Amino acid sequence: MEAATASLEAAAMQSAESALEKIAAARAAIEAIIFGQRQVVELALVTLLAGGHGLLIGMPGLAKTKLVETLGAALGLDTRRVQFTPDLMPADILGSEVLEETPSRQRIFRFLRGPVFAQLLMADEINRASPRTQSALLQAMQEYHVTVAGERHELPQPFHVLATQNPLEQEGTYPLPEAQLDRFLMQIDVAYPDRAAERQILIETTGDSNTRAKCAMSAADLMAGQRVVRQLPVGESIIEAILDLVRNARPGEGDQAITQHISWGPGPRAAQALMLATRARALIDGRLSPSREDVVALAAPVLKHRMALTFAARADGLTIGELIARLIARTF
Repeated sequence: MEAATASLEAAAMQSAESALEKIAAARAAIEAIIFGQRQVVELALVTLLAGGHGLLIGMPGLAKTKLVETLGAALGLDTRRVQFTPDLMPADILGSEVLEETPSRQRIFRFLRGPVFAQLLMADEINRASPRTQSALLQAMQEYHVTVAGERHELPQPFHVLATQNPLEQEGTYPLPEAQLDRFLMQIDVAYPDRAAERQILIETTGDSNTRAKCAMSAADLMAGQRVVRQLPVGESIIEAILDLVRNARPGEGDQAITQHISWGPGPRAAQALMLATRARALIDGRLSPSREDVVALAAPVLKHRMALTFAARADGLTIGELIARLIARTF
């Protein structure tokens, strides 16, 4: 029995070490292309390693599309991009059945797969699509299959959605419903690069060469890494910290001085997301167990799209980020 247990532990350690090595290579390959967005790259990798979907929010021209393309190349994923527009229909994403005639003149329906049948789907400006189209993508994100004409079609594995939103130009957009926002593991805010990074961008991207990311992993490697993430041990103090943070963000449960500003707070899926994300961040950082620093670092990306301020709080100029900072200070 002891020999079998030792063998299993050795195999688990070998898998973890292999995942650490490949993740480090993938991160280096991505950061060789994406400059000045180290935290964004880290959060995107955490999202994928945790097996979730990410919502990238930032101004135009901050390399959100480039980031997704680079992630796909470095991780060896089949990547596709859909530009969301108000006239986009569910069939444009999921696919549709077409009537064909066989050589024997028999008419049959054949399913033509849409771009959702990819391992990494970029939903560009997702809030520009109609609620009907958004709900079609919602099923794919949550259930990992689509239903067309009553037939179920499984999506490839792994399957991840990285959606983008522009914080400006909200006219003619359809805000994502809370149910769909909750399907995103994290909201990743993409900020402007600093001066040194922007200087490097100028030099590297305006020449006659077009550098592409090296493939450092495969889809199978990513799925192996996701299994390692779910096997990493989590200390009791980390579990309690996650529960405290999430529950303190709910009206009627946390500190009244904070929750009086919250219209609705995060549900159990937020705690699940934070648990997986802290494990993934630890693995990316070369550790085999998450720490309180991981919880603090990931609290805002995991919680900010799962909470809403009251009208009075918005009128007073309070932001979700400031409120989460208070929650962190209160919890830790």
